[in-house]
Amino acid sequence: MPPQTPTEPSTRTTDRKLPRLEEFFSPGGMLSRSGLPYEYRPGQLEMARAMERAFTEKRHLIVEAGTGTGKTLAYLLPALRLGQRVIISTGTRNLQEQIFFKDIPFLESLLGPLHVSYMKGRGNYLCRHKLYALRDQPILTGIDLVDQFNIIRDWEKTTENGDRAELSTLPENSPLWNRLDARGEACLGSSCPNYEPCFITQMRRRALESDIVIVNHHLFFADLAIRRQAQNAPDAGVLPEAAAVVFDEAHELEEIASSYFGVNVSNLRFEELARDVEILLRAKQSLSASLTAAAEILRERARMFFAALPEPKGAEGRMPFADREEFLEQSGDVYLGVLNALERLTGELERLRGMEDASGLKKRAVELRSQLEFLMESTDRHFVFWIERRTTTGLRHAGSNTWLQATPIEIASLLASDLFESVPSVVLTSATLTVQGNFDHIQRRLGLTGARELVVPSHFRYGEQALLYLPLEMPDPRESNFTNAAVEKICEMLEITQGRAFCLFTSYSQMRQVHEQLLARVGFPLLLQGTAPRNALLEEFRITPNAVLLGTSSFWQGVDVQGEQLSCVIIDKLPFAVPSDPVVAARMKAIEADGGNAFAEYQIPTAVIALKQGFGRLIRSLNDRGVLVLLDPRLQRQRYGRVFLESLPPYRVTQHIADVAAFFDTK
Repeated sequence: MPPQTPTEPSTRTTDRKLPRLEEFFSPGGMLSRSGLPYEYRPGQLEMARAMERAFTEKRHLIVEAGTGTGKTLAYLLPALRLGQRVIISTGTRNLQEQIFFKDIPFLESLLGPLHVSYMKGRGNYLCRHKLYALRDQPILTGIDLVDQFNIIRDWEKTTENGDRAELSTLPENSPLWNRLDARGEACLGSSCPNYEPCFITQMRRRALESDIVIVNHHLFFADLAIRRQAQNAPDAGVLPEAAAVVFDEAHELEEIASSYFGVNVSNLRFEELARDVEILLRAKQSLSASLTAAAEILRERARMFFAALPEPKGAEGRMPFADREEFLEQSGDVYLGVLNALERLTGELERLRGMEDASGLKKRAVELRSQLEFLMESTDRHFVFWIERRTTTGLRHAGSNTWLQATPIEIASLLASDLFESVPSVVLTSATLTVQGNFDHIQRRLGLTGARELVVPSHFRYGEQALLYLPLEMPDPRESNFTNAAVEKICEMLEITQGRAFCLFTSYSQMRQVHEQLLARVGFPLLLQGTAPRNALLEEFRITPNAVLLGTSSFWQGVDVQGEQLSCVIIDKLPFAVPSDPVVAARMKAIEADGGNAFAEYQIPTAVIALKQGFGRLIRSLNDRGVLVLLDPRLQRQRYGRVFLESLPPYRVTQHIADVAAFFDTK
């Protein structure tokens, strides 16, 4: 992303004087007089000062700010005071919404009106051009789709933002929305007759008028990848230029960025391309029969190709595709068949020159062919090639679907050139960035050099508020009796805590096995990941006395339950990345090839950060108390266990269940 141009006029928020950091954060300052519960946090002011120095001196900064620091305000006020646009990128939509709908209004109550905008991915917004085309050529079948169209059509007349989140009456899994959203692959850009009233165009304009633009990591790196592919063409991407970028929840950057710097093709994209050609045919009844045949041939050849791909084994549904040459030798005809089908469709669409919809479809077909050729024929050793099959429901095509993927093995060099060398000031912050008190791992993985560093201790009193229980008698997780022993210990803990617990697992299979046994052993309400949407499960946990929630990776972070309702977090195993995962395996192999120790340099640090995230679910306020339990005895028996213990907050530690009971007996 190119830096903010110095000639851009200062924005309106900064035309008036904003309070100095000390005037805002210090005892007796503006924040203390705000009417909210206030306690002076030296770490918050220290972080705000470091942010302001980094912005004004055009330096990069990495900050681990413990939970309870108040880091959001610590970066928002310096960002406003900079006088140039700042992009704030969050790891989750929940935090993005919290900043825009809660923190910004709070600041406005103290500072007056602010110029802040909120951007989400294109799939969240309605495409007016698609809606009008469907309105003028009604080709919907079925009462449900017609009803959904009427809901969207009526809403479009009144909405200012076109954000699908406003449509509470539209089913969450509406198949119609995916035909009407503003995803970029079907976008006509400035040539669209509805370009001016387009919701994406309007979103861009609001961002250009803003001092702060709030996005999420997925949108940021999708945009960065588009700019990279387009070699920073002026109209590439949707994000505006910025003088600084702040990444909150920065521990997620490597995984998210990797997914957008890679290439992926799925059977869904072929199905949707063929479907959209057929929609065009029905709308323009004069089009040739040869185009109809080309669309049907593409669908048929694509299905044959994806059916011929190797079948991943195991619950994860992912496998390396290292034997692509062997596949092409044995099944090259089905691969050539789908390439030829794409070429034929492209040729048929080329004949429809001057038709905007056909031009967009042709662009998609050409891109799909190019990406498929890369995935099947590229010898680029910087990528790992792999296959994933997973079951999807509702949103597009239900059933088992397949993705061909190419993921960069390392993104450090990409981020160094496209991010850290292009933006004057980049700030990474999270509650979990250090391993044994240093940032070496995260900086090495992301290609960040020469950054200033700051560790801000948590405002919480972990030694008083939390007890870490490490039972000694547990078997090694690799032994067959571990699951039964884990169930016994979980039951023992739940009796002491009277439920009120998260049980977090490193695999779905382990979670399900434990859940089945707990059903017959405990009388507390058990909530299981996968039985309802994540937010619905969390809300049920909050309102259900003595509930126990069992979850895997998605519940290890971004979850905030305060108060006695969550008084215990139990983790079954140290969260090492699965070594058989294609991307993990490729990264470990690359480290070993460079003479490094993949377990020490990659597996342990990533597991440390994941464990810190999981444990971080427990203490969310100064009034929270609770017990953390790790059932994995390797923390105490293996030499690397000290790396984990030295990276965790200063919890009080015990190996005795009696201490756990005593902890809950005292208030």
